[in-house]
Amino acid sequence: MSNNNLNLADDLAIDPEKAKSQSEKLGAIRVFAPATVANVVCGFDVLGFAVNEPGDEVEMRLTDTPGVVIKRITGDDGRLPLDAAKNTVSASVQHYLQHVNRLDVGVEIELHKKMPIGSGLGSSSASTVAGLFAINKLMGDLLSPKELVPFAMKGEELACGYGHADNVAPAILGGFVLVRSYEPLDVISLPTPAGMYAAIVYPEVDVPTKDARQMIRSKVLLKDAVTQWGNVAGLVSGLFMNDFDLIGRSMKDVLVEPTRSILIPGFEEMRAIAMENGAIGFGISGSGPSVFALTKDEGTAKKITKAQQQHLHKININSKAYVSSVNAEGPRVI
Repeated sequence: MSNNNLNLADDLAIDPEKAKSQSEKLGAIRVFAPATVANVVCGFDVLGFAVNEPGDEVEMRLTDTPGVVIKRITGDDGRLPLDAAKNTVSASVQHYLQHVNRLDVGVEIELHKKMPIGSGLGSSSASTVAGLFAINKLMGDLLSPKELVPFAMKGEELACGYGHADNVAPAILGGFVLVRSYEPLDVISLPTPAGMYAAIVYPEVDVPTKDARQMIRSKVLLKDAVTQWGNVAGLVSGLFMNDFDLIGRSMKDVLVEPTRSILIPGFEEMRAIAMENGAIGFGISGSGPSVFALTKDEGTAKKITKAQQQHLHKININSKAYVSSVNAEGPRVI
């Protein structure tokens, strides 16, 4: 990610004394941030939406000792670093404090992982966004939600080597989000059709994000690019028009999914189950292994996840399922 992306808030007139007085009103906070479905099949690195569950939680308190410290992490089985420079939450908070001229602030963080790591549901994104939302609240909302996106992208860069926004932007803003441009960063909120639900199944197999990204072709045929452009435009149009049929026709990926789906056991069978049971469309969530279907109602979503889990059980794969409407709120104080 270039430094240009961190210039969204450079024109803000941040008064350090005012910021300090605002932060002293709140001494501690606990925040939930949602999981996200990135790509939405055809929109690699440019489309995503937030869901109500799962998600991560961050507890944050201000201290008299300058610096950012990770005090405790739960739910990660010891997989995440306590080193503040290496943890996505603390590193993003450090970038934020530097930007708002509050390096005098001391911050203690407890991260509570409530969602599976490496699931393709934006695990690192949810943690990072919860931390940024928390510190921004403690500092008196110095930045708008959209202005937090570049700092969250820094966390993604640390987590997977590339600062993409298709997870962090919907996690911060809620709903469906389009990343129109990265240079300069241009993030656009999209409407969500009434009644839409996501049926998500996480097969408990290992598909590292870095490995999944390395499988993507560096060159594509022009005819495939044209197909993909049409599908992205169709999906965005379908969201605005509340046209479920157009959304479904547009949820096709000729660039990334054909390769990535190989890493997900039972992928084609789960697709068939979803479509036979009334899904609008089906695909991989982020880099996988989670898969998702969009539906017109909650009952259909529950039916799909139940049938897909039964299939995975038959091939000896454990799984978790989540049924959720699209989260329009983003992070929240709890």
